[in-house]
Amino acid sequence: MSLASEFKEFAVKGNMIDMAIGIVIGAAFGTVVTSLVADVIMPPLGLLTGGIDFSKMALQIGASPKGEAVLLKYGLFVQAILSFLIIAIALFAIIKMINKLKHPAPAAPAGPPPPTKSEVLLGEIRDLLARRA
Repeated sequence: MSLASEFKEFAVKGNMIDMAIGIVIGAAFGTVVTSLVADVIMPPLGLLTGGIDFSKMALQIGASPKGEAVLLKYGLFVQAILSFLIIAIALFAIIKMINKLKHPAPAAPAGPPPPTKSEVLLGEIRDLLARRA
């Protein structure tokens, strides 16, 4: 089998298409979470911490040759950590639901099955013979 035909078989199976869809949805999800953190979570958090704007939190660590300040932007890093935590929690919840659908909880063990018709008849015969003796 040639390399081209192997690649064609791989692509047609849907693996590449599924992967591409996952990447696009993942990127869109990342954008939504970044907006959630930057625009919804961080402003109230800033108010709770005394009006601090985390996106502007930085520490000047020096100056560039052009005289511009070199900043260590730890506030943006805090936002990135919050984004990561939200994505991680969401993915954990999704994977947990998928695993629950794949492996449903085992059903409670049923009691013994009811006796068959022939077993019932044999029991009646046994009881009749026991009464005769």
